[in-house]
Amino acid sequence: MENARNNIVIDKKELGFSAIPLLLLLPLIVFNHQLFAIFEGSFVYLSLIMKIFIVVFTMTIAIHSWLIFSQLLSNQTLYIGSIFFVVALLEIANIVLAVSQSLDIKLISVWIQIFMRFALVIGVLLMIVKPRKKLTLAHRRIAYGIAVLSVALVLMMLYKVQPLIGGNQFVTTIQSSAQLLTAVLQGVSIYFLSKHYKEAPKQTGWLMSGSAYLIVSDLLFVCSNNFSGIWMFAALFYQFFAYYIFLKAIYYTSVEKPYQQLLKIKLDLEQSQQELTFQAYHDDITQLPNERLLLKTLKEKLRKDGRQQQAIISIEIDRLATISDSLGISYSNKMMKLVAERIQAMLPPHYFATKLRESQFVIYIHHVQTKEELIQFCLNLKSVMNQPLQVQLFSLKGNVNIGIAFNDANCTAEQLLTHAQLAMREASQLPQRLLFYQQHMSTGVANRILLEQELHKALERQEFYLVYQPQINLKTGKIESVEALVRWRHPERGLVPPDTFIEIAEESGLIIPLGKWILETACLQVKAWETQGLPPMKVAVNLSLGQLFQQDLVQMVREILQRSKLEPSYLQLEITESMTMNIDQMTQLLHELKALGIQIAVDDFGTGYSSLSYLKDFPIDCLKIDRAFVHNIQHDPNDEALVSMILSMAKHLRLKVVAEGIEEIAQLAFLVAGDCDYIQGYLFSKPISAEQLATTFNDLHMHANDILERFKYGEEYSI
Repeated sequence: MENARNNIVIDKKELGFSAIPLLLLLPLIVFNHQLFAIFEGSFVYLSLIMKIFIVVFTMTIAIHSWLIFSQLLSNQTLYIGSIFFVVALLEIANIVLAVSQSLDIKLISVWIQIFMRFALVIGVLLMIVKPRKKLTLAHRRIAYGIAVLSVALVLMMLYKVQPLIGGNQFVTTIQSSAQLLTAVLQGVSIYFLSKHYKEAPKQTGWLMSGSAYLIVSDLLFVCSNNFSGIWMFAALFYQFFAYYIFLKAIYYTSVEKPYQQLLKIKLDLEQSQQELTFQAYHDDITQLPNERLLLKTLKEKLRKDGRQQQAIISIEIDRLATISDSLGISYSNKMMKLVAERIQAMLPPHYFATKLRESQFVIYIHHVQTKEELIQFCLNLKSVMNQPLQVQLFSLKGNVNIGIAFNDANCTAEQLLTHAQLAMREASQLPQRLLFYQQHMSTGVANRILLEQELHKALERQEFYLVYQPQINLKTGKIESVEALVRWRHPERGLVPPDTFIEIAEESGLIIPLGKWILETACLQVKAWETQGLPPMKVAVNLSLGQLFQQDLVQMVREILQRSKLEPSYLQLEITESMTMNIDQMTQLLHELKALGIQIAVDDFGTGYSSLSYLKDFPIDCLKIDRAFVHNIQHDPNDEALVSMILSMAKHLRLKVVAEGIEEIAQLAFLVAGDCDYIQGYLFSKPISAEQLATTFNDLHMHANDILERFKYGEEYSI
């Protein structure tokens, strides 16, 4: 808006400048006799000088148009250039004829003036009326060649015809009529130009001003009664000024305006470049510098001041992913902004804060004076973050995990950042949530990466196998179901704990092919036991979180059941309680699985954080009490109360209950008294191979019956 206002002011100034010569008409009309007396005898020379100026300006327009036509290739540029080339050549002829004392020669000069004015006004009209189009360079030579030829023909014609077309009086009459006609045509030009004023106000305004001065010039030519009077000089002056304005308009159109446009494009590109650079080096949400700018700064500082002690503080907002899943990404983004504001508010001048991906912030300190300085800053940061963050209607806590790393002699920027992040991850397992980097952390990560690579090959090399832990029906004392558990026998490491490789498989995406292998192997094994003569048994298989997001999970289970020819009722899929947070998605998925005829169980019940409302929404058949509650059931009143509550709730909801981790008779006694349905644990059997279970099946039954003999059971039923 301000730029537009400035342009209007500039246009008004230029319009006022263009109107100044008109003010000279007033003293010219009032004092023309006095001026004539003063400059009597000098008007011939003044008129000659003015004609020379006219030649200079018209030739400048012609040459300028010739030069810029190669770039623009516009027909209008070519027309204006060739027209003014004609005018320039005719003006040169006029100057040559002006030195002659012959009346006939002077009359020829008048005819040249008439032809020149008609050529100019008609050429301008054609330029305005004809549509703009592209031409070729060959047209330039043709147009200017025609201009030279036209001038030569006009001069030859006037030289031959002049003695036949009358005397001075006749020529004067023709000149006056012609000047008036050209003035009218100039008025028509102004009318057509006014229609284009809104499209290009600056150029059009100048062209209209030039045409207006040509009208004034024509009228003054009519008023002049001799070739050397004051009116003739005034007419030439206004003609010169008109050509000056035309030159200004053409220069603006072909040079100044394109330059301004290029300048604007350059400024826009610079601004766009600055914006792109800012976006490339800053986080979209918090506007803090991002990882790219952090690494760039680190590389420069470490190379320049490598011996100076520097540090990286890596900060992670705890449970941000849970907040995002529960409330939505917009709330987590607003939370990130509030966290960034708090960090910046307490940041010392020599600390450099950046925002990394997801929920991580990193603070770079170029010069660390003492270790205690960093500890105090981190403690202050934790204190600030412990205060709730108000995000609209929600009050959220921004607990943080903090890792700190110092540079050493051979530490690169990437390594320094990685060290701080490793310390931050280790800190999440500690109560104080603050930890300095130690060398063993990198070793652990290296082992983890190596284990992930070996995990990729383990499935191909058939290094995985399944073990099965029997589940005893407390009403019948029979083994009616087993839980399938995966094990990894590494050729060099030996047995790798499931807690180690399952987590890595989840993170790397290998849980999808591994889970499919476990499910298919378990179903085939149950069918194989049936072929061997064992009674039908149900197999329980755990589903991972990654498998729940698998697009073709239902189709995969259906195909495995078809290939193994296992009755769907003998397959039980187990989900953990933490998987039930997304109720809408899980409800549909579980109903689709349930439609296959399989059974659904909730594993590790009581350890999650979700609402119990899913128990009435999900098609669940069984709850499995986590071993953590059973382990201290005879010593901890709280665990005893929780298990009793689960048993009572399951009974009212008509759900079966499986208790895991039974190792002592006292635990079994409590569960029997609480009317538990199924138990599994080392008291009866540890997880064993499929071959062991087949060969010792009867022994396992006898062992279970020996333990259960002391208890009296009522009705028989199965899951």
